[in-house]
Amino acid sequence: MQLLLAVVSSGYAVGAALGWGSEELAEIMGDFGLSAAGLLAAVSCFTYARAIDSRERPAWLLFAFSSLMGCCGNAVWGWYEVVLGEAVPKPSLADFAFLCFAPPAIVGLLVLAKRPVTRAGWVCLGLDSWLIGGSLLTLSWSLALAHAARTAQSGAPGSVPRAALSLAYPLLDIALVSMVLVLHFRRSETNRSAVNTAIAALALTVLSDALFTSPLLSAEYQSGQLLDAGWFAGSLLLAYAPWGARRMHPGPGSGHDPVAHARVERPHSRPITGSLPALTPYLAAAVCTLGILYNVVDGRKVDRVVVFTGCTVVLALVIRQGIMLLDNIALTQELAQKENHFRSLVQGSSDVIMIAAPTGTLRYVSPAAAGVYGREAEELVGTELATLIHPEDLGRVVHEVRRFLAAPPAEEPTTRIECRFRSGDGEWLNVESTVNRHQGGLILNSRDVTERVRLQAQLQHSAEHDPLTDLPNRALFTRRVRQALSGRRAGDHSTAVLFIDLDGFKAVNDTIGHQAGDELLIEAARRLQDSVRAGDTAARLGGDEFAALILGDGNRDRSAREYQVHEIADRLRTTLAQPYRIAGSEVRVAASIGVAFADPGITPSDLMRNADLAMYRAKAAGKDRVEMYAPQMQAEVVRKAELAGRLRTALHDGEFALLHQPVVSLASGEISAVVAQARWRSAQGILFTPAEFLRVAEYSEGGHPAVPDASRTAELGRWLLEEAVGQAAERHRAGHDVPVAVRMTAQRLLDRSMPLGSVEALLTRNGLPSGALVLELAVSDPRVPFDDLERRLAALRRLGVLIALDGFGSGYAAISALRRLPVDMLKLDRGLVEGVVESPRLHKITAGLLRIANDLGMQSVAEGVDLPEQVMALRAMGCSHGQGMAFSGPLDEYRLRRALVRGTFPVPGGAAQPALAGGSPGGSMVIHRGSHNETPVPPA
Repeated sequence: MQLLLAVVSSGYAVGAALGWGSEELAEIMGDFGLSAAGLLAAVSCFTYARAIDSRERPAWLLFAFSSLMGCCGNAVWGWYEVVLGEAVPKPSLADFAFLCFAPPAIVGLLVLAKRPVTRAGWVCLGLDSWLIGGSLLTLSWSLALAHAARTAQSGAPGSVPRAALSLAYPLLDIALVSMVLVLHFRRSETNRSAVNTAIAALALTVLSDALFTSPLLSAEYQSGQLLDAGWFAGSLLLAYAPWGARRMHPGPGSGHDPVAHARVERPHSRPITGSLPALTPYLAAAVCTLGILYNVVDGRKVDRVVVFTGCTVVLALVIRQGIMLLDNIALTQELAQKENHFRSLVQGSSDVIMIAAPTGTLRYVSPAAAGVYGREAEELVGTELATLIHPEDLGRVVHEVRRFLAAPPAEEPTTRIECRFRSGDGEWLNVESTVNRHQGGLILNSRDVTERVRLQAQLQHSAEHDPLTDLPNRALFTRRVRQALSGRRAGDHSTAVLFIDLDGFKAVNDTIGHQAGDELLIEAARRLQDSVRAGDTAARLGGDEFAALILGDGNRDRSAREYQVHEIADRLRTTLAQPYRIAGSEVRVAASIGVAFADPGITPSDLMRNADLAMYRAKAAGKDRVEMYAPQMQAEVVRKAELAGRLRTALHDGEFALLHQPVVSLASGEISAVVAQARWRSAQGILFTPAEFLRVAEYSEGGHPAVPDASRTAELGRWLLEEAVGQAAERHRAGHDVPVAVRMTAQRLLDRSMPLGSVEALLTRNGLPSGALVLELAVSDPRVPFDDLERRLAALRRLGVLIALDGFGSGYAAISALRRLPVDMLKLDRGLVEGVVESPRLHKITAGLLRIANDLGMQSVAEGVDLPEQVMALRAMGCSHGQGMAFSGPLDEYRLRRALVRGTFPVPGGAAQPALAGGSPGGSMVIHRGSHNETPVPPA
């Protein structure tokens, strides 16, 4: 567009300079060519005005009307010269159209000007316009307009209209030039390129008008001359102004705005332009003075118009300077107030404000430095900023400052830097600084955040460490394990995790109190921390569980590494097992330790789980030992977890079966009672004994050993009691008056969830006669409240329920129970019976217990009697009854009733004889060893 504009304007100028080749063509190009250019400018400005919706729209409509007037004037001029072939009369419609060109343009320029915000600003705008216009009027009047005025006074026919017309042109042009100059210094910031181009177009037009009205050219002007090239170029430039400037601006979505960057750089790159508005009044006064001097030097009398205009220009200049003086005084006072205000803010601020030169030297430091840094501000001024920053933080700070200075200010006006700063006493303070740019340097607004950093560090430490022992907690230990399995140690599979549990810690809490338990944990943590290496991690996971992370040394020999870690674990076990001096007494605990290695591809959670499984295997194997993780441990846990999940629904699905094992008189072989036993038949068809499925029930869903599910055990106990009583009642109604024995723990009998009269209600509901129910009471916990238990058993005995003391001889609570509880019979523990033949010591112990039972008038029952030798030995010691495979295993209801019909079992005499095992039809005798060989349960 610019190139096309230059080519067309230059072509017109060359044609005009050469006379267009003929007089007719010169008249056509000088008249209708200028009319076409004006019409193009009018259409362009009008179209642009309709396309925009802003404050500039009226200005471009006025420019369009002004260009249209110029187009009409040139068209009328061409009508006379080209069409009619006559000279243009003066005045004519063309003169009227040309006179209408300047006023719309002047108003349009006023619309585009930056509007003053105060009354003084409007006054200054008018004064500046008159200063420029009056000075130009003075000079023009002295040069040419005075001659036109004298011609009008001569009174010749037609001289007055022609003189008025000759005066109107330059006066309007002077007004237009004044507005062009004023607008140049007061133009709006919006669409500046389009406004500048329009101003240039109008200035070119005014210049051509001035040349036309001068006495040298006005008399000899003809259409098509070189002067027309100025009007033609002015019209084309006005037509180009809105659209060419619009194309130079990037769109709203553009990421780069060169105009914005130009605005940012203009105050620094063009200092002279900023001072021109201040020089404008003086330049106008100088032009006015030149007009007056021209009259004086020429020897002519000074015209009254020149004197009047000059005086008004001087008066306007004085008023303008007075307003500027008042403005300067007001600005100076405001500046002083703001300076005092900001000085008070800076000096009274608790933050330290520093200004650093581009070289890093401190140029200004606020007085707050004395209170924050312990150093006077004057002492810091002139110091290199880098010398005050901690050497470990200096590289990071320099990198951040360079990055910040290289970033565009519009995108990142500020940044924040935190580093350590040297105080006056040599200590390092944690300082947080907000950094801004300042003439190539930096402004730093700094504050002391040492206490905040300390608090954050303390909170971080508290969140990652155990509050009692100050060892890393589970979260920090897990992160350390994750770090050990990643990074440069990812390929080192000799890293090991140790899980440690204190055996017997619960007894410490229960016997000497929780405060003593806490002291023991603190001492154990100290021993653990002292025993691991410097790079290893000791942690407390919770309760009496600890852990240790033993980092690998890159040893690829797995056996050697296992031996080394096992030695470390065994040393920890020995250290933790040493006596503890707590509350003036000596306390001992043991340690069960599980070890797992970081196998290839293992995750931190899996590694810790493996160590946990190994630790529980160590506890299950007898405690106070070290176990290495093996893959089968996980497989076993998975299997038991699956069984535990299946067990939860087994009762509701009817998978439990009730078997009964006969209790036989060792003297006659008669069946004196039957013992109810539950069996669980899994989906795989495997029968589990109570010991087996209750052990399975002790595993939680995650595969870790846990506290037995009390609700599940209670539900099973209720089912066993109800089934046993119900089936016993049916047998009594069928004529088999044999008591049924049901095993129940003392804790269960006193459980509050079990209604107080539940056993009584069960006997009444089923109609079981007195003496038909035997409760085998297991008392293994010395903390059982014997008073409550005694009252409960006494109430049951009044209903005819017999009480047997189960597991007698296996626990230290048995003697206390025998002494205080109402017991009808004693049931010897299986452990005594199994060794009664081989061990003389057990033989004497068993004989003594049986003598106690006989002396107290109690019946005695031996559990686990599997061999004929045991039958004879127990009978010789005075035991009255026996239960075991020497007579029969557990029987289903069908086989039990067949045995009850038979009534007796063979009792071994001198030589060992086979015992009945399930009452087969053929009466075959089979010897069974071990009480876990069971009669299969027939299909339901």
